[in-house]
Amino acid sequence: MTCAACARTIERTLQRVSGVEEASVNFATNRATVQFDPQRASLPTLIKAVRDVGYDVAAAAAVDDSEALEELQEQAREAEYRVLRRKLIVAVSLTAPILAIAMPHLQFPRVNLVQLALALPVVTYAGAQFFRGAWSAVRHRNADMNTLIAVGTGAAFLYSVAATLVPYRLTALSPYRLGPEGMNADAPAVYYEVTAAIITLVLLGRVLEAKARGRTSAAIKRLIGLQPRVARVIRNGVEMDVPVHAVVKGDEVIVRPGERVPVDGDVIEGASTVDESMLTGESLPVDKGPGAKVFGGTVNQTGTFRFRAARVGKETALQQIIKLVQDAQARRAPVARLADVVSFYFTPIVLCLGILTFVVWFDVLPPGARLTMALVNFVAVLIIACPCAMGLATPTAILVGTGRGAERGILIKGGDVLERARSITTVVLDKTGTITQGRPEVTDVVPLGLASEDDLLALAASAERASEHPLGAAIVRAADARNLTADRSSVRAATFAEGFGGFQAFPGRGIVATVGGRRLLIGNQRLLNEWHVDARDAEQAMQRLASNARTVMFVVDLPEARSLQPEARVLGLIGLADRPRAEAARALRQMKRLGLEIVMLTGDNQATAEAIAREVAPNGEIDRIVAGVLPDRKVEQVRALQGEGKVVAMVGDGINDAPALA
Repeated sequence: MTCAACARTIERTLQRVSGVEEASVNFATNRATVQFDPQRASLPTLIKAVRDVGYDVAAAAAVDDSEALEELQEQAREAEYRVLRRKLIVAVSLTAPILAIAMPHLQFPRVNLVQLALALPVVTYAGAQFFRGAWSAVRHRNADMNTLIAVGTGAAFLYSVAATLVPYRLTALSPYRLGPEGMNADAPAVYYEVTAAIITLVLLGRVLEAKARGRTSAAIKRLIGLQPRVARVIRNGVEMDVPVHAVVKGDEVIVRPGERVPVDGDVIEGASTVDESMLTGESLPVDKGPGAKVFGGTVNQTGTFRFRAARVGKETALQQIIKLVQDAQARRAPVARLADVVSFYFTPIVLCLGILTFVVWFDVLPPGARLTMALVNFVAVLIIACPCAMGLATPTAILVGTGRGAERGILIKGGDVLERARSITTVVLDKTGTITQGRPEVTDVVPLGLASEDDLLALAASAERASEHPLGAAIVRAADARNLTADRSSVRAATFAEGFGGFQAFPGRGIVATVGGRRLLIGNQRLLNEWHVDARDAEQAMQRLASNARTVMFVVDLPEARSLQPEARVLGLIGLADRPRAEAARALRQMKRLGLEIVMLTGDNQATAEAIAREVAPNGEIDRIVAGVLPDRKVEQVRALQGEGKVVAMVGDGINDAPALA
């Protein structure tokens, strides 16, 4: 496809095929999405219908074969871009000397023949696709932008060739009435520069457009890349690796630390923490044990577990997100559909106007000049209607704007986005990773049984050095940032064995470790309850941290014998949270000054969301907080705002935001 009229033609053709319920053709993504009754229509039938109207199909696949389709489409796009770039290089190198001759009206012997020699490869090689496209459109009783370009440049070129080879046929001059140096001062003008420049400019637009199109599927490619290609399953008591598409419901799947979960299911054995931030946006990992649900594409962090596959193939949460993004890209705004309709009728109307112009000028002018003037004005109407603005002005503006944006760390998807940006009324901000940093950090250190914050943090960091948990890593980072000396040697290697010596991890609750001869418990309220630790002295401090949406870790000095747990002392508390970005508050104030409505979306609970809002927007810059939302609900929120007539900008940091961003 080369223009919106092509998309409109293919869409109407597919809709007319018997058995097709719905067809949508997206010019930006070069993709047709068709819903049809397989009893009445088939894929070969649809492909034949497209080919019958002069187009071709590069790749075709069912929606659940996203990876294969994306790969085929990318190969086709890359091949198209390479061909267009090669043609553009040829066109630019030959058009430049033509313009250098024509614009200052240079005169020398055989000047027109030189221009003809330079213009011929531009027309026959660089511009061949426009003429082929126009001929194909005529054969199938259609008209598109190729028709305008081909008729306009073709008429200008053929007229110029005639003016070069048989000038006396176009004027009343004798071929023998030549001026000085063999040149005829009254010879008809040639328009090689018009032909070459139009083809070059439109080619430039096509090259820039092809390059931009290659980026439209980046989000989908990243999503597809999240799903592992291989799953480790147990069948007939044997552990084996199988392709992920071969996993069936009921299979027992094993996932080891650091691996991605291949499909959705329910844990049946083992315990671990899983990073689900790609799905929920939550920065903290989620504890998993028997009975817990796991989702394909999420990352297992600490332990090994087995789960039973419950949703496979296109039923998984990840595949549903991919489908949401594809649907969002396939859907067009009403104004885009209107533009397609207008463009469909635009070319025939322009051709009629061009013919009318030729007839009028030919009729009113005297015989000696009427053919030349009528033809020149006919060409002028077609050339003016050609998409020169799309060929150079718009892509150049987009290139400069997107280039400047990239320098500032902003990636702009296209000119339509820039055009719409001025009318934005509402900004929707994801919390995790956008307003906040996206990882837990130590925010509060509250010593109770120790002299200082540094003593408490150093002691906790020494114990957590052997831990793989993100909260433990945050405590170690905080100690390192303060240049506190942590006792690495006294933390014994993790044994995970029964007993109280060395290092023992309790998934989802905390650790017990020996540091410098002291046995420390570092964990949450659940672990304290299990070890029967009396934490009444720390209750007030705990409530204060919890009210500010902090994750609270207790640091407890344990006696040697577990029977003496009531003698355990709470040395202090450490509060952790996903901290706001340093620039978040200033950015929110600036957006508010622009008169924008600000909405915060998050997968976190309401208390955490409100605590962050108080910190970054103390003056009420955030108008609305929507907490506890999953990816599909984020889409609903954006659509609801659009349904209220608002022009929405969505700001998100990760894959979980992709559907709402799309």
